[in-house]
Amino acid sequence: MAKLELGPIADDKPMKVTLGLPASLHRDLTAYAEILAREAGQAAADPFRLIAPMLERFMATDRGFSKGRKGRKPIA
Repeated sequence: MAKLELGPIADDKPMKVTLGLPASLHRDLTAYAEILAREAGQAAADPFRLIAPMLERFMATDRGFSKGRKGRKPIA
């Protein structure tokens, strides 16, 4: 069994975003959704639901982003 970086997808109210993806990235997202579902014992989720958790995970683990974020002023 593969060790995926992404865990189960939370059911959260989404914001609408229009995004164009290369076909190869869409294929990879679809494959990732299938593997994630198989590991969780669930039906495969819509691959587009993976984008937000993947971005959140990426930003949460990016040290440069964390350092840069600490030094910025909050938007009011």
